[in-house]
Amino acid sequence: MRKKRILLKIGSTTLTKETDHISRGKIEDIGRQIALLKNEYEFIIVSSGAIVAAKQFVKLEHNGEEITIKQALASIGQPHLMRIFQENFRELGLFTSQCLLSYSDFENPKAKLNIKNTIDVLVANNFIPIINENDTVATDEIQFGDNDKLAALTAALLEVDLLLIATNTDGVYTKHSFLNEIPETIQEVIDLNDLIQEVDVQKSTHGTGGMQSKIEAATIAKSANIETWILNGLKDNFITDAFNGRSNFTKIK
Repeated sequence: MRKKRILLKIGSTTLTKETDHISRGKIEDIGRQIALLKNEYEFIIVSSGAIVAAKQFVKLEHNGEEITIKQALASIGQPHLMRIFQENFRELGLFTSQCLLSYSDFENPKAKLNIKNTIDVLVANNFIPIINENDTVATDEIQFGDNDKLAALTAALLEVDLLLIATNTDGVYTKHSFLNEIPETIQEVIDLNDLIQEVDVQKSTHGTGGMQSKIEAATIAKSANIETWILNGLKDNFITDAFNGRSNFTKIK
């Protein structure tokens, strides 16, 4: 039987567990869950975190624009980020590969086909593709979406069965409950227009997208007939708990 294909998007806030450093414990937690599920599911990861990884090691002196500095930090941090993934996943018997993409790749039919074919080969040979935007040449992710849009476009291209977006909340909260500081998760959504009315515009500490960009990502996925789950990546076992009905999260049908 064909394994179900899952695209997991992990933002900087999840990877750092809301600190200033990449959390090896969180990456191990993700790897351990993938190892438990690998007989039934194949995973593709879209991961932010290169800039945060670089800031652990360097402080750049500069006179240039902030966006240029962030691109330089991404260039320094990406190998460190991949090394942490590789070391932790390898201990669990998982093999990783790196794929750097840009939004312009999705506007080029030949590039799109190449991306799909390459990732299909990697997955068929039990390698987990870890995708990030090529921040050295592109600035979209740095300025806007924290890879949420990239994850959705990739999910549609690869025809995944499920898009998981890890964030720092138990899914999307109703606006009323959030304002009253007693957050209540919206469990299931059919009409995305209803969800948009509930979304808070605030962004997380390290992330650049906020919940708005996650809803936009879910809209792209929905148009490709892909279900999206928005779940709390800060919690241990957040993937397996969601599959087993042991956690609160938002399911966008």
